[in-house]
Amino acid sequence: MFWPDTISKKLGVKYPIIQAPMFGVSTIQMVAAAARADCLGSLALADLSADESVELIRETKKLTDRPFAANIFVHHIPEITDALRLKFIKTKQFLEQLAKDNGIEVILPDLEELMVRSYPDLVQAIIEENCKILSFTFGNLDDQSIQKLKENGVTLIGTCTAVNEALILEKSGIDMICVQGTEAGGHRGTFDPEHVSQIGGLSLLSQVYDQVKVPLIYAGGIYNGKTLQAVRDLGAQGFQVGNLLLASKESALQPFEKERLKMVREDEIILTRSFSGRYARGIRNKYIEIVENSEYILPYPYQNKLTNALRKAAKSKQNAEFVGIWAGQSIHPYSELSTEEILKNLIKKCER
Repeated sequence: MFWPDTISKKLGVKYPIIQAPMFGVSTIQMVAAAARADCLGSLALADLSADESVELIRETKKLTDRPFAANIFVHHIPEITDALRLKFIKTKQFLEQLAKDNGIEVILPDLEELMVRSYPDLVQAIIEENCKILSFTFGNLDDQSIQKLKENGVTLIGTCTAVNEALILEKSGIDMICVQGTEAGGHRGTFDPEHVSQIGGLSLLSQVYDQVKVPLIYAGGIYNGKTLQAVRDLGAQGFQVGNLLLASKESALQPFEKERLKMVREDEIILTRSFSGRYARGIRNKYIEIVENSEYILPYPYQNKLTNALRKAAKSKQNAEFVGIWAGQSIHPYSELSTEEILKNLIKKCER
C-alpha cells in the first residue's frame, strides 16, 4: 500500500495529505475542496479574535461535513517598552514615506491601535465549536491548554523546524509533529524568531524521525509524486502541501499575484523578516530589498500588524513590489485548477 494509514485513520481522512494553513491565502473554499479530495483541509485562524474564528469555523462547516483542522499561532508577544515605542514611531514614519515615494498613499496605525492577541481565547472557541483537530505554529501550547484540549478529545499537531523543537513538542504530549523544512514557503514555524533554523527538509526529517516516536507530517518542497514519495521513504506518515495550491481556484491570491508567481526565478525566492518581523520565504521585491537590512523592522507581531495596511494598499493597486507573496523553493507551473483537482492529480501520480 502506498499510503501510510496511521495519520489518516487518526484524522478521519482517506489520504494523509494536508492542505497547508496559509493565512491570507487559504480560504474556507480551499478547506472544503481539500476535504472533497479525501484529504485534510486546514482552516487558518492565525491570531484572529475568538468571535472571528467562530464565524469562520461555522462558515466552513456549511461547506463540508468532513474533518478539517483549525490552525492557530502560539507566538510570544514581546513587552512594550520605551525603546519599542520609539522604534515603532520611527518605523511607521519611514514606511509611510517609503510608500508615498512609490505612489502608495497610506496611513499606518499607531501602536495603541494594533490588535495584538494571544491564543487562549481561541483554544476555548475551538473546544466550544467541537473542532477535533488543532494544528499550531510559532511555538508550543501551554500545559493548561494542552490538558484542556486533550480532555475534549482534540488531536494536536505541532510544528517544528529543528530537532530540539520536536523533542519539546513530544515531551509535552503533542499527538503529531509537522516537520517544516527550510524549503517551505511562508513563515518559519520556529519557536525563537531571532534564531531561525535553516535545516534542509530531508536532513531535518531524518533526524527528527530518529529521535521521536510520534507520527510525523512533512512540509516543504512537496510538489509532485516523486517529492512526496521521497519524504515518505524517509519516515513521513503525513504530507502537507501549500506551495502547490498557491494559484488554485480557491486561493485568495489576486490574478496579478498569481501571474508574478508564474514568472518567478529560483534566485528570487528568499527568507525575509521585512514584512512581519518573523522570517518567511517569499518572492524578493523592492520593499524587501529596501527594508530587509534596515533598522526598520519591529519584532513580531508588531511589524506584521504595522505593515498590514501597506500591503492592502499595494494590493489594491496591484503593485507586486509592496506585497508579500509567499512561495516555497520548489518552482512548478502553479496550476489554477481547483484544490480538489490538484490534490487528486497528486494522489494519482503517487499511486502510479
